[in-house]
Formats: sequence, C-alpha cells, structure tokens
Amino acid sequence: MLKTAFRFILFDKAKSIGALSGVVIAVFLIGQQSGIFIFLTDAMSALVRNNSQYIWVVDPKTTNVNAMAPIDIRLGRELESIPGVKKAYPILIAGGQAKFPNGISSGVTLIGVQAPAFAGGPWNLKIGQPQQLLQEGAVITDYFDRKSLGLSNVGDYFEINGRKVFIAGQTKGVRAFGAPVYTFTTIERARALSRQSPFKASAFLIEWERSHDSTAIISSINQNLIGVRAWASKDFTASTVGTVLRSSGIAISFGTLILFALISGFVIIGLTLYSATVDRIRDYGTLKAIGATNGYIRRLILTQALVFALVGFAIGFGLVTAFRLGVANVGTLFSFQPWMVLAFFILTLGIAAGGTLFAIRRIAKLEPASVFRL
Repeated sequence: MLKTAFRFILFDKAKSIGALSGVVIAVFLIGQQSGIFIFLTDAMSALVRNNSQYIWVVDPKTTNVNAMAPIDIRLGRELESIPGVKKAYPILIAGGQAKFPNGISSGVTLIGVQAPAFAGGPWNLKIGQPQQLLQEGAVITDYFDRKSLGLSNVGDYFEINGRKVFIAGQTKGVRAFGAPVYTFTTIERARALSRQSPFKASAFLIEWERSHDSTAIISSINQNLIGVRAWASKDFTASTVGTVLRSSGIAISFGTLILFALISGFVIIGLTLYSATVDRIRDYGTLKAIGATNGYIRRLILTQALVFALVGFAIGFGLVTAFRLGVANVGTLFSFQPWMVLAFFILTLGIAAGGTLFAIRRIAKLEPASVFRL
C-alpha cells in the first residue's frame, strides 16, 4: 500500500508539491499565530504568573493585574492577623515618564517592591541582584526594552518624572502587555518617583504558612476583611487574561487567522488531490477493474494524504521553530507545551484527511468498466 501510494505521489511531482505546500503553510500559520497569542497572554499576566507562590490581595473590583485600584497600606497588619498568614508584602504599580540623555522620552510602569524579600520582582535577572535596588536611585529594567529606554544600559542614568535614576540591573524577557515598560525599584522610591501617598499600595502579596491550606486562608480573608479581595495566583492569572481578551479583539483576531489557515490548508490539499485523482482516473479505474475495492482505493488516497501530513508537519513545525528562535532575539518569547505540539499534529492529520474527501467521492462513483471508454 505505502509503495503504491509513493508511486502515485511521485507520478505528478508538481501536484504533490502543491499538496505538501498546503500542509506546510497551514502548520506554519497555525503555529506562528498560536505562538504570538501565547506570548501576548503570557505578557498580560506576567506579574501574577511569576509570583505564583503568593496569594494576591487587591481592591474588590479588580479583576485585572494591569489595572489595579489603590488600597490602604494599613490593611497589611489586618492581613497578618489572619490565621495562616506569615507575611503581607505590599507592592505598588504606578506610571511614570522617563527622559533620557539623548532626548528620547518614554513611558514606564514603576513596580515598587519591599526589601528585603522583594516580593513581586524582579525575576529572570540577566545582570545584577534584587538587593542592588537598595542603592540610591537604582532601578532594574529589561534587556529587550533598551530601545524604548533610549538605548540605556546598566550603569546609565536618566530621569523619571524629573528625578535622576540609574539602571542597576537587567531582567531578560520580562515584558509588559499594552503598557509602558516594567521598571522595578523599591516601594519607597516608586512612591517618591510617582508622587504617590505613603499610605497606599496596589496589592499585597501574601506568604502563608505551608501547614495551612491556601484556599482556607483566601476564604478567611474574603469573609473577614472589608474592602479587599484575595485571589489564588492561578485564578487571578485566568481572570486577568479573560478580562483583557473580553475587552479587546485579540481572541477574535487570532482565532480568525487560525481558522483561515485551517481552511486554506484544507482547500489546497483537497483541490490538489482531487486534480491528481482526475488526472489518474484511468489508473484508479484499472485498479477497480482488477478487483480493488472502494475501501482499498480509499486507504490508498488516505495513505498519500498521511505522507503529505507527516512530511508537511515536519517541515512546517521546523519553520515555526525557526520563527520562534528568531523572534526570541527581539524579546518575543514563547514556547509550546507538549500537548500543543500533539494538537498541531492531530490538526495536520485532520486537514490532510479532510482534504481527501473530494478525491474519495470522485473515485467511489467510478465504474470499473468506464476505464475502457476513457
């Protein structure tokens, strides 16, 4: 069967290349768009995902980590009175305007964290340590945001809201979504730079005793404290992504592109295989005339499609991997979970198998005796 299928494939190389191209295009487009979508959803919830060891306590109306309302700093003591709470770390998120020596200006998102724990960041440090934020005027920015930051590097000075700061370290791959670049500093310096009240914070990150159940602590906070809401990090992550997707057209945009990739692959493979079948109708008719059943012919066509799917997936996913490595050099970082790779492969098989329907229906109606009249 496989040998016969290869003979049919090699008989018309142009059409075989066309069908293979359909699979490659579909796999590449699906993988590319899925990868960019993963990067964006990761950026939406980066602050929560990278601090998943904490319970998040925010304003009761907050469902998105990128848009948090201020809460009273004195709530920290009340939180620490809840059984099981070990420590409540405040974090402040505020906007700022940066100005660089070369004249470039840029918005920044200040993330103020409390020493010595530095709960809330920075993470993925490429250069430096969180403790370097204790230096006067120190901030930590991301390596991939250098262009937005006036090409500033570690050790360079610039201004935020008219006050001098310098880059004490760099993270790598800590990217913000739809907001100015993340700039980490101490919570006291973030308040001073953004002119925020010393009695306000954006959230509290709760470290709890591991002998206690985090779900029970979250429930206790929500039942006993007024004016705040506690979240498990995974729930806050899901809420953030869901809120952003519902308020934007990102999901529809990427979903449409992926759908068209599926359709294009299906149509290209279907029309190519159908055209190849019509060109070789005499051969298929001869097979039926010498005893081949419709089931055999169906398996023969499906085997050809399987070959296209396997080779096309290998090439297409190889191109996706090259694309992923390429965009990683400019800070667009994403990766595929094993189940996603499996899903891409199953989709590829589905596209190839679905594309054979036109050809199979044509052959199923073919009368063996008609070969002698062709």
